[in-house]
Amino acid sequence: MSGPRPRARRVSSTGWLGQLLMRLHFLAGVFVGPFVLVAALSGALYALTPQLEQLVYDHELHAPVAESSLPLAVQIQAADAYVGQGETIVAVRPAPNPGDTTRVMYADAALGESTTRAVFVDPATAEIRGDLPAYGTSGSLPLRTWISDLHRSLHLGDAGRLYSELAASWLWVVALAGAGLWATRYRRARRARRASQRRDLLRPNLKAAGFARTRSLHASTGIWVLAGALFLSATGITWSQYGGANFTDLRAAVGWTTPALSTSLDGASDAAADEHAEHAGHGHGGGAPSTRVGELSPGAYDSVLSVAREVNVDTGLVEIRPPAQPGAAWVVQEIQRSFPTEVDAVAVDGRTMQVVDRVDFAEFGLVAKLSRWGIDLHMGSLFGLVNQLALFAVAVGIAAMVVWGYAMWWQRRPRRDPSRLVGAAPPRGALRRAPWWGALIALAAAVALGMFLPLMGVSLVVFLAVDVTVGLLARRRSRSGARPSDLPRGRRAVGVSPASDGSRAGRSVGSSSDSR
Repeated sequence: MSGPRPRARRVSSTGWLGQLLMRLHFLAGVFVGPFVLVAALSGALYALTPQLEQLVYDHELHAPVAESSLPLAVQIQAADAYVGQGETIVAVRPAPNPGDTTRVMYADAALGESTTRAVFVDPATAEIRGDLPAYGTSGSLPLRTWISDLHRSLHLGDAGRLYSELAASWLWVVALAGAGLWATRYRRARRARRASQRRDLLRPNLKAAGFARTRSLHASTGIWVLAGALFLSATGITWSQYGGANFTDLRAAVGWTTPALSTSLDGASDAAADEHAEHAGHGHGGGAPSTRVGELSPGAYDSVLSVAREVNVDTGLVEIRPPAQPGAAWVVQEIQRSFPTEVDAVAVDGRTMQVVDRVDFAEFGLVAKLSRWGIDLHMGSLFGLVNQLALFAVAVGIAAMVVWGYAMWWQRRPRRDPSRLVGAAPPRGALRRAPWWGALIALAAAVALGMFLPLMGVSLVVFLAVDVTVGLLARRRSRSGARPSDLPRGRRAVGVSPASDGSRAGRSVGSSSDSR
């Protein structure tokens, strides 16, 4: 009689999620890290622009403090005389505080999209203090506009915006995967009662050296900037070309749009307002139709502002826009982006000085309010200097995380093989080890995210294609008996091991004993 047949060895499915998170965190970080680094550094620089703008353009933005101001009509007449006949007034921004200047903004076809020509007038003397391009509804001047465009598109136009969308689309994925790995290591250290390891996850261990020190810096910094990174990623996506368009469509479909002021004198409604205008290439167009010099009495600006003051305009930061076309109303819009937010608006019939429509921020829906606050928080204007410093710290922290990530990859290289420039990638096979429902959830999430964030979907397909190709080549080399040192130098630099299912040879940056 033959003995009992041995039972087939079951492959354990435990640990598949940690392996998946490690591989996702590593590969996404390697591929997208340069884009995130540029976005973080340029964003940190942008956070400092309000003070830089005040310093560089002090003469244009400020005037001697005076006890009284001239009527807007006199200030506008001075600006009109300076620019000459035939120019089109787009908007007027009265001096918000004593010591500030009034901006009279003109359309200029020679300037870029959403850029106007701003003439700065001393409200007390009507002296012309300067003449500069101003961008968007934020009215940013050339220095801040240059840094903003660097952050948004690397000065490459719509094609350059793909870089920032790629960074925003993947930042939250890398951050959440890293948070999952951090939680796993913290839980393991707590169970083992290793207080020192727990401390190293909350504050950097500067006494350590080499890889251990870099990993402590990476992990401890990451957990403190996690919330900020997720916020910047989410709000950044709303500005993007493709993912942002899908987000806007979703809001419109469920009725979460921002109320729009109607300027039509025949009762027709306008399109929904765009909160991203000041940072996304929208706003006052350089060739926007409006009122040419001499077509309207400058005194109308004082009259319209006086009517708005009696309705809902009660802040110094105000913009007055003349009718954009025949049959349209004047618009007086609050533009205070700091807390408490003041963005109320009123439309006034210039013939009768009657209010035809009004929009009050207090009556916005919750999603519209959150959208407004999120945008202002992202741009550093909601809470002033504190907001700016927090953004700067988070952005620098994200940039440091990228650098430390690449440093760990280099520090994990095989010391006995000088031809290998970096360590091996974490092992493959996580989804093969996963239970069916885990693999199904992961695949469904990838498809859904790829549809909602198209650039993420396309890049994910590219990442997978590269990874599969490299893996197949490594397996072919392994079967043919080639040693790692026999691989081409370009292959050795990628750091892919012939092992593919969690074997010791396939372990790398995150697959050490701390991340199994």
